[in-house]
Amino acid sequence: MQIGGLEKNSLIDFPGKLSSVLFFSGCNFNCPYCHNPELALGCPSRPAAVNFEEICRFLESRRGFLDGVVISGGEPTLQSDLIEVCSRIKQLGYAVKLDTNGSRPKVLKRLIDQCLVDYIAMDLKTDPLLYTAYIQRNCDPAPIFSSIQIIMQSGVDYEFRTTCVKPIVTRLTIENISLKIQNAQLYVLQHFRNHDVLHPEFFRDCDYEYSDDELVQLKAIADQWVQKCIIR
Repeated sequence: MQIGGLEKNSLIDFPGKLSSVLFFSGCNFNCPYCHNPELALGCPSRPAAVNFEEICRFLESRRGFLDGVVISGGEPTLQSDLIEVCSRIKQLGYAVKLDTNGSRPKVLKRLIDQCLVDYIAMDLKTDPLLYTAYIQRNCDPAPIFSSIQIIMQSGVDYEFRTTCVKPIVTRLTIENISLKIQNAQLYVLQHFRNHDVLHPEFFRDCDYEYSDDELVQLKAIADQWVQKCIIR
């Protein structure tokens, strides 16, 4: 279990809930705009409890105050202990939200089948057919498509989200993604902030930022295909 850190209180990471955020270290993607570069590279970057037992003691002491726990990263589905972690947190009475890149659909299905997650947020970095060009060499898009279907058919609350950064994301990208998640409950378009990213060199001398007006135009494209689209 590679714990990258614990954020004890968050009002923004779990919709409608006051939560703690448990970060796991390590990722199988290489997103240029990743805002947790140390975690992506497998290094802890946030104040971390000594071990998971200490985290559980903290969560036990916060019962009645906190509503949920967000499992984030890095990519948490890479952790061999994830099922046990989520089970332990559920036993403490907390709702669990999972942040994932969707690359490990079998893990997602196990979590859903065992009722160990209450909310899933899956990042769609770009059109999955373009992942090899921008996100990870020789990336097979099939697991991404599988995860989309598993999540949408799960009965669990969820959102898909895309960080809008040029040239990784374009108007055509948003249209293609929206078609692939057609009728999704929620699609979130996220602002890109160019600081402390994994590959700052990717954005040098590059028009990478979308204006507020341009994001509204991207939202208008997605609005045609999903139940709800918001800009965050």
